Amino acid sequence: MAQYDVYPNPSASVGNGIPYVVVIQSDLLDALTTRLTVPLTTLAFAGKVPTALCPVIEVKGQRLHALAHYAAPLPAKALRRPVQNVSAQASALIAAMDVVLSGV
Repeated sequence: MAQYDVYPNPSASVGNGIPYVVVIQSDLLDALTTRLTVPLTTLAFAGKVPTALCPVIEVKGQRLHALAHYAAPLPAKALRRPVQNVSAQASALIAAMDVVLSGV
């Protein structure tokens, strides 16, 4: 399980509007049983959101908003098979988490 791996959303209750989650937790913390994730939602589901907080991330050709302010831990065992790794887009995710943590 690598940092910036994208997984299908394990929560059936929100899976339609939030099809994926991305692991943002460092690989150095792999011994933990949870992974810090950011939900990825469809542009239509998100509505108008600030791009600094909710950058657009491309997964399997689909443009999705990363909802950094909804970052949450999920059990690692709930994340089955990654569909893609978005490490090439890591700077946008890190910047969004900086907005959550520092407001800038």
